[in-house]
Amino acid sequence: MEGLFALGSNGSGQLGLGHKEDVSVPKQVIFSQPLRTEDVTTHVAAGGNHTVLITALGKAYWSGDYALPAKDKEDTKLVFTELPLPKPSDTAPVMYAACTWDSTVFAVGDSDGRATEIYVCGTVENEEPRFTASEEGQSGPLLISDFPPAGTAITGIAAGFRHIVVVLDNGDVYGWGNGRKGQLGQLENESDGKDTVRHPRKIEGIPFKVSKAVCSQYATCVIAEPGDGRIMVLGADKWELKSQAPREVPSWKTITASWGGIYILKRDGEIVSWGRNDHGQLPPPGLPELSQITAGSEHVVALTQAGEVLAWGWGEHGNCGPHTDGKFGDVKGRWNVLASLKNLPEGSSITAIGAGCATSWINIAVDGIFL
Repeated sequence: MEGLFALGSNGSGQLGLGHKEDVSVPKQVIFSQPLRTEDVTTHVAAGGNHTVLITALGKAYWSGDYALPAKDKEDTKLVFTELPLPKPSDTAPVMYAACTWDSTVFAVGDSDGRATEIYVCGTVENEEPRFTASEEGQSGPLLISDFPPAGTAITGIAAGFRHIVVVLDNGDVYGWGNGRKGQLGQLENESDGKDTVRHPRKIEGIPFKVSKAVCSQYATCVIAEPGDGRIMVLGADKWELKSQAPREVPSWKTITASWGGIYILKRDGEIVSWGRNDHGQLPPPGLPELSQITAGSEHVVALTQAGEVLAWGWGEHGNCGPHTDGKFGDVKGRWNVLASLKNLPEGSSITAIGAGCATSWINIAVDGIFL
């Protein structure tokens, strides 16, 4: 069976362990129905108290607080359950997903393998999403009408505390949700009077084609394709996210963001980062060469070239492992090892890592069989 392990905050059952207790060592998650051997977890998206998993076969699973529209918000799952989508995954696979505090957004593929539809669950700004559902009275995720623009496809989704950003294959960026800090660009007359955008709108003024976007709590960072690597940060300058941003990082491999920091992994395995560091969120000195990195709300999970999963930052819920410092559970100026190939059976591999709101995730395989 598929080998996904989780640790950290679990007060709403968002780790999918069958209970609501925080854990500080990796525990294998539970699915309501066994997954097919090849249907492994490829991406983790986490909100404040819910988690959504995307698998290799394009299915979506959720655990924790509600992931459906607000009328179903009392429904809480303690194990991962398949999310009902309007179209079957074999013809419309889920390709991308991201979570705000209490909503989830999915990009669904078409027959050509291009992500051309967006569905939303939950709420933005504590209100029902004001999008047209594909079917009146639909109880599952709601289809956003007239998006993306004809002839374009979605290549990525990112979400902050209460805003969502989508990157298209032509380099344009669209966003909606809370824009009062400027995280959706200059709104002018396109919001509802409370700086909340109710339908995807193009973010103007970006002087390059965007390859990827990431979101902090109240800011959005966009970056041009590798080789160019120009960077632009929109929104609040809290933690100096705008004023300390480098102009460009041409050799970037991966970019990720916590609520208060932005992290760019370069091709040489080093990290460029800036932002909040009061709990040790920025990279500690002496890190080994990294192959993957992902940021949660206020912590970071990284995979080294040698096959160790590291964590540092704010770990008060056990998300950085059991060994923390001080009353806030910091892992500051150092890192903890959450998993290591040295301690796994021969032939093991770590195929994916994830980080959410004080949660950490590790997927492990052994000789093609997922533990």
